[in-house]
Amino acid sequence: MCDCLKEEFIRREDHFQGKIVTVHVDDVRLPNGHIAQREVVDHSGGVAVLPLDHENNVLAVRQYRYVFGRTLLEIPAGKLDPGEDPAAGGLRELLEETGAVPEIFQPLGHILPSPGCYGETLYLFLARGLNMQAQRLDPDEFLQVERVPFDEMVHRCLTGELEDAKTVAAVLKAKVLLNL
Repeated sequence: MCDCLKEEFIRREDHFQGKIVTVHVDDVRLPNGHIAQREVVDHSGGVAVLPLDHENNVLAVRQYRYVFGRTLLEIPAGKLDPGEDPAAGGLRELLEETGAVPEIFQPLGHILPSPGCYGETLYLFLARGLNMQAQRLDPDEFLQVERVPFDEMVHRCLTGELEDAKTVAAVLKAKVLLNL
């Protein structure tokens, strides 16, 4: 791989340290020698799980997303704790949000949701053979679980009705993997 595109770090200025993200502005030297600034949001990483029940329905969650001022239909997902194994985090989030415990839990790879400024790696999983227990929502978590036929989720991804990147990526990856 060519290093001719690499930007060289010069200096960092921290701006915000929160519970979920940190924000900083870095000065970098561009390949042509000029200096530029990069606004960066660091995140500890996340997981998202596409749960398929015995009838090929997706256990999706409807959740209000404050940033966009509306509810979105998504797959169960959440933040990883620093150093947490992504598979363990995925199983934890699936149980918390839906009450599902899978017999089969397989990785679907990972995505970089917005690499222009957002430093998050999001690990995707497929869960099948679901055994249901009670939800274990966090105190500040409010969502509704909906069962949506897998083919309908694919259709909604392709028409743009589903806009959440992790949901679209996981559904379309599973469509190819499972050949459904």
